[in-house]
Amino acid sequence: MIDKRVADLAAAVAGIEDGATVLVGGFGDAGVPNDLVEALVEQGAKDLTLVGNGAISEVVGHGRLIAEGRVRKFIASFPKGRGSKLFEPGDASEAVELEIVPQGTLAERIRAAGAGIPGFYTATAFGTPLAEGKQTMEFDGEQFVLERAICADIALVKAKTADRWGNLAYTGTARNFNPIMAMAAKRTIAQVSEIIEPGALDPEHIVTPGIFVERLVRVANDLREEGRQ
Repeated sequence: MIDKRVADLAAAVAGIEDGATVLVGGFGDAGVPNDLVEALVEQGAKDLTLVGNGAISEVVGHGRLIAEGRVRKFIASFPKGRGSKLFEPGDASEAVELEIVPQGTLAERIRAAGAGIPGFYTATAFGTPLAEGKQTMEFDGEQFVLERAICADIALVKAKTADRWGNLAYTGTARNFNPIMAMAAKRTIAQVSEIIEPGALDPEHIVTPGIFVERLVRVANDLREEGRQ
């Protein structure tokens, strides 16, 4: 019997090793698996390469891992939110290696990994500091930059509903980066609000098939950034 459910958040993140590359879903505060991130903080893994759209604060999500000193490198489009002290001079996070990637390029680098594509050319960032050191190529008289796929060890994602087989359905904008991240990692761990019986999910609503999900944990009341609804 296929059953991806685990007992609790600690079991969900067990075995994540130091030095792992970890994808964390979310856009702003929507769709961020904050509870899984908090569990990873408690688990203790360090020297992580963290990949995500951005960190909005030090309280939860991506910024929480960074503020706790668990991240060696952060690959993101928006590394800090308004009011955050991350990456400012004098802050401990100043020592974290930061790779800024245009948002569309970041999404495609992740999607490419899930599709088995090692790299692709894009005109975005050509002629800017973001293209320094990268291979370029001319196509039809225009210049393009080679971007490599981001293949990860772990993906932490958040969905609304799942069945025990690991099929995931999302709600609105909370979907964002989560589906492509689920496909781009060796191991995907999902937190969901509800788990229903197999067959109860409308196949048309399943965005992430269970084959991409290894562990599933139900979180009824998920963590949010302080002061947000």
